[in-house]
Amino acid sequence: MRWSVTDILVTVLLAVAAAAQQIPAGTVLPVMLSTTLDSRHDKPGQAISGRLKQDVALPDGSVLPKDTRVVGHIVTVAPATPGQAARLGLQFDYLVAKGKKISVSAHLRALASMNEVFEAKMPTNAWDDYGTSPSDWNTVQVGGAGVYRGSGQLIANGDVVGRATDYGAVTARLMAAPQRGCTSGDDERDQSLWIFSPWACGVYGLPDLTIAHTGRTTPVGLIELASNRFVRVDGGSGWLLRTEPASPGRQTQP
Repeated sequence: MRWSVTDILVTVLLAVAAAAQQIPAGTVLPVMLSTTLDSRHDKPGQAISGRLKQDVALPDGSVLPKDTRVVGHIVTVAPATPGQAARLGLQFDYLVAKGKKISVSAHLRALASMNEVFEAKMPTNAWDDYGTSPSDWNTVQVGGAGVYRGSGQLIANGDVVGRATDYGAVTARLMAAPQRGCTSGDDERDQSLWIFSPWACGVYGLPDLTIAHTGRTTPVGLIELASNRFVRVDGGSGWLLRTEPASPGRQTQP
């Protein structure tokens, strides 16, 4: 078959368009999940959704805006049995940004309960030092880093480790947390962390819950939560996701 110049041009343009719909691997997505997860009632195939809670800047200069919808589905559910924890597996499938679906595969780096999310938003200033607006507040991120909105700094142990805006958006490079199971902070980009510290890793505020599989290794993108009783994560929880390269054989929901 002979290819015309037009055919070649169309093919190239389609390839460029497809590439533009991929989020680079290693991008952090700070998500508040709207859906409540409960292994006693949820079924495989059930949809889940949440929203980005901070603008996410991409390497090409484009931005995934705050409140971009993130959609996934429940993959597996298993009750607790003698000697076996209850489990709930899920994966995130795509984002809806500016009316377009963007496929995504991501692993879970940190998970914070609804209460932890709430506490991270509240000022630690003394009552008489709240200032005239929330831009004067100091807050503490999940994981312990301090946010000083007035100076625009994210502080840990007296060192500046990131930046903060007067409305509370936080950016910093990820840091390794080997004691909690996150050994790699290998990205040089500043990432959008929302209410999380740069070293946030694992589960916060849900003492009966563990991350049995983060989705970073095979099966990539499959996140599995476990509990000795039942898995429950209320809507309003915070999820620090990090994107993975797309897997050709991965099954997604429409």
